[in-house]
Amino acid sequence: MQSYRNSDPRPPIMQGSPPRLVPPKLDWDRPPWNRWAFQHIREFLPTIEVWRGSGHRHRLERAEVDLDDLPVADSNGAPTTLAGLLDETYADGFLVLKDGRIAYERYFNGMDERTLHLSQSMAKSVTGAVCGILVGRGLIDPGKLVTDHLPELGETGWAGATVQHVLDMTTGVRFSEEYTDRYSDIGQVDVATGWKPIPPGSDHFAWPSHLFELILRLKDRVRPHGEAFEYRSIETDVLAFIMERVSGKRLAQLVSEELWQKLGADESACFTVDSAGYALADGGFNATLRDYGRFGQLILDNGGGVIPADWIEATRSGKHWPNFSPSLPDGSYRNQFWIEDPHSRSLMCRGVFGQLIHMSWEHRMVVMKLSSYPDFVNSAYSVATQKAVHAIAAALA
Repeated sequence: MQSYRNSDPRPPIMQGSPPRLVPPKLDWDRPPWNRWAFQHIREFLPTIEVWRGSGHRHRLERAEVDLDDLPVADSNGAPTTLAGLLDETYADGFLVLKDGRIAYERYFNGMDERTLHLSQSMAKSVTGAVCGILVGRGLIDPGKLVTDHLPELGETGWAGATVQHVLDMTTGVRFSEEYTDRYSDIGQVDVATGWKPIPPGSDHFAWPSHLFELILRLKDRVRPHGEAFEYRSIETDVLAFIMERVSGKRLAQLVSEELWQKLGADESACFTVDSAGYALADGGFNATLRDYGRFGQLILDNGGGVIPADWIEATRSGKHWPNFSPSLPDGSYRNQFWIEDPHSRSLMCRGVFGQLIHMSWEHRMVVMKLSSYPDFVNSAYSVATQKAVHAIAAALA
């Protein structure tokens, strides 16, 4: 089925009553269905609220600049405009904060300022930030063993790993992050979390019924802990279970009380939950474009008195690993955040299908892009977007 950009005529997914085009449960995150689904998670998956509280809303002042015609390069390196690139890369929402004020804001594909959009793996950074708060409070020591908090994992691949190994994704646990393989470990996460049904023709009893059951099944290691970085979503979920164990609170409550209420969000957010009520830390978070912006600005403000400033500084100081990432050749990873390069030390939250928060201390700028790529990963789109971020920084300097 064709994938539709914002400038293309789109199929009437979930329009009418009853709707004629309903996303298939096995493929709701694939094109063209994800163009609708990423903005409507609460309509077809179980979720739990991340309450914004009854307190203040952090007002975002506006100092707008029309960047639609800003010259940038498209994914093939050819000249285009920022508006053209956003269309090419299936943008749903795009926001630039300069000195904490809205410089540029655009919505596409039916999204508006109140729409909750799926974060995918940007949720990892939200989880990591709240972990930093608990570390600052003395509830978690990153140097302690995972099994000090979760002794049940003593018979798994995490035996001997520290919390910092988990934070940095440097444990040696064997876990396959092959998104297009429905039978990979990440495919089992989809089933365990209720995102997807068991693939046709499978033995139902062979699949985990919730995420912690899957974690307990991961027995093998491929290398000693700390020897190398390898991106594996399950690490974030182990971290979240540690956070829940030490606090006595579920993840959605932690994120609400420790982060969302304090940053002055416009809207309550939500997490998807599995059959045991676990909120999916590695990718199930949903929020508005502006509230993602408020989160990015809080990080840029060195925690804003909410997240310890020394945690932010440590996060910007990750170790560079050889052959790190095709789209981030000089990058690194620390505390569930990406670091663009060792010179700028800009932080990034990234998610499959084109989710991005980019935080630049040098330019006092935060850029958010919410997308619904037709592919899980598209390095050409990601590189073009990063180059556009730098072009925006130069234009606003």
